[in-house]
Amino acid sequence: MTEPVTARPIRSFVLRQGRFSDAQERACTDLLPRLGIAATDSPIDFDAAFSRTAPRILEIGFGMGDSLAATAAVYPEKDFIGIEVHLPGVGSLLRQLDEARITNVRVIRHDAVEVLERMIRPATLAQINLFFPDPWPKKRHHKRRIVQPDLVRLMASRLQPGGMLHMATDWEDYALHMLEVVNGEPLLENTVSGFADRPATRPLTRFERRGLALGHVVHDLILRRRPADLSEPGTTPAGH
Repeated sequence: MTEPVTARPIRSFVLRQGRFSDAQERACTDLLPRLGIAATDSPIDFDAAFSRTAPRILEIGFGMGDSLAATAAVYPEKDFIGIEVHLPGVGSLLRQLDEARITNVRVIRHDAVEVLERMIRPATLAQINLFFPDPWPKKRHHKRRIVQPDLVRLMASRLQPGGMLHMATDWEDYALHMLEVVNGEPLLENTVSGFADRPATRPLTRFERRGLALGHVVHDLILRRRPADLSEPGTTPAGH
């Protein structure tokens, strides 16, 4: 199993291992070879990975996998790729997939930024989901937040024209930061003015329910990828 590369000064994650149960460990050992995609420097052949052609939805940091497994079960006609580095979460998702016989999910245990850079071709994804990323609430740690202009630009470039970027957080200052960042990305357009209502396609997670019980307000952002235009690298005016 390939470990995250350590050369990056700021990663999209911090390893907080937590409790790794025997059942989660067995799931990783038994199921990851079948349901996992190994980290590589080459673009993924999704048709080969899923043995079909279908819309592809990427979820970055799926936690314990409850939301991803539930969504994949409801939409069997779509393919889902989940990125997570924490083994307990990977094991938890794999167990759920196996028990529910869900076959349209593949798991990548690696740094999300490197996966997007190296393993995902431009304009190939129908949707990217980033739900409740680490808020890094202390001001001196804000630079560690995953939602930054460079990452948003990278995610937008991997979406097909018309593809969706859906983000959610229950930290208000992070939500305002997200809104500012996406508003500055020319490849994306907001589907509403400001924050969106939670769509029925995004299940409530245990983490979210806990935040709501504490009085946190959840903010959703739903962006659409604009058609290819001159703001993208590599495009040239017609006739040139």
